[in-house]
Amino acid sequence: MTHDETNIREIRAIEVKIEVTDLKTGRTFHRTLPIDYHETANILRLGGENSQGNPSELVFFTAEGQQHLLDMTGQGADHDACGTHED
Repeated sequence: MTHDETNIREIRAIEVKIEVTDLKTGRTFHRTLPIDYHETANILRLGGENSQGNPSELVFFTAEGQQHLLDMTGQGADHDACGTHED
C-alpha cells in the first residue's frame, strides 16, 4: 500500500469489475457490472436494482463498523472513548 492509499477515507464507483474462476472448469471470467460501490472503514455497500427495478443494497460491516453500530444503539460497552463525559 502506498502513502497515498493510506490517506483514502472513502472509495466510490458506479460500476465494478469482477474476476471469477469457475470451480469445475478452472476457467477465469471477467465482468463489468453496473453496481454502486461505496467503501469506508466501517462498511462496504453494494447497490443496484432488484428484478422489479427498485433500489436494492447489500451492506457489509467491518468489525469497527459493527462496534459503532452497537454503540449508536446503546448496546456497546459503557466506556468514554473520548474522555470528555462525566459519570
